[in-house]
Amino acid sequence: MRSLGLLVAIAAGVTVLSTTSAAAQQPPALSASPNAGAPGTAFKVAWTGVYFDPDCTTYAVNVLWDGKTVVGSGQGTGRGTGSGSATVPATATAGQHRVEIQTVCQSTRPAGTTFTVRIPTTTTTTPPPTTQPPVTNPPVTQPPVTNPPVTTRPPRPTTTTTTPPVTTTTTTESTPPSSSEPPSSSEPSNPGDGILVLDKENIQPGDALTATGTGCPKGANVTLKSLGQNVGKATADENGEFTAPVKFASIEPGRHKVRAECGIVLVGNVDVTLSSSSSGTTSTLVVLLFFLLVGAAMLRRQFTGLRR
Repeated sequence: MRSLGLLVAIAAGVTVLSTTSAAAQQPPALSASPNAGAPGTAFKVAWTGVYFDPDCTTYAVNVLWDGKTVVGSGQGTGRGTGSGSATVPATATAGQHRVEIQTVCQSTRPAGTTFTVRIPTTTTTTPPPTTQPPVTNPPVTQPPVTNPPVTTRPPRPTTTTTTPPVTTTTTTESTPPSSSEPPSSSEPSNPGDGILVLDKENIQPGDALTATGTGCPKGANVTLKSLGQNVGKATADENGEFTAPVKFASIEPGRHKVRAECGIVLVGNVDVTLSSSSSGTTSTLVVLLFFLLVGAAMLRRQFTGLRR
């Protein structure tokens, strides 16, 4: 009987101790520090009253955002307490959000709290307008301008070749009078602007003659004329110069003018002469003189013979 009473007393004591230990456990609670901030804010969590199953081998926990997104982790103890860290999602919207811990192993009820997300207001500060001080430019003094002396270029001289008249002596024909060119209505428009030079002063029919001129406009067409007929043509180069052969279709002895027309008129002179026939006449006179001398010698001999 005494042993039975002892067993009943021990069982009653164990029951009382179990009831007291369960009643002494704290309810689960979670806190966040800080509990408000902008997206991307890091915060700490701490909890109490979270007891793990005696068979658990790990006290690790995950920190959940709005019950579904893991934003951190922590570590508990066998005494119902623990702590961890987490970060507010960058996509979190403004307002209150639920933060909870979820144990990896079986435990009592999970603990939770709220975190308030505040979106910072972007304040644009407009700097005050910058006032530039007035710029005072010093007076600009222009140096005196000295104009260089003006050099007056003398007009280019016109080359005119004067050849004395040539007299041709012949027994069969006489030299016809020199042909004179009809007066031209277009004289050199600017006598000092250019020059026409013929490479020969005196020619005979059929001789080559070349005209060289300066002062024509660049690229101008040059026409050479004499006695109203075209006797040559050329094109002025970039310096206004040209060279062209002069060819007479028909020509008479005497002085002739050659005109070069290229926007201005240039004039040159050439004398034309015929070949002299005095050489033939001289030969005839020599023959006649020879016969006269022979005849005189023969007559002299005859007169000498008669005197003997």
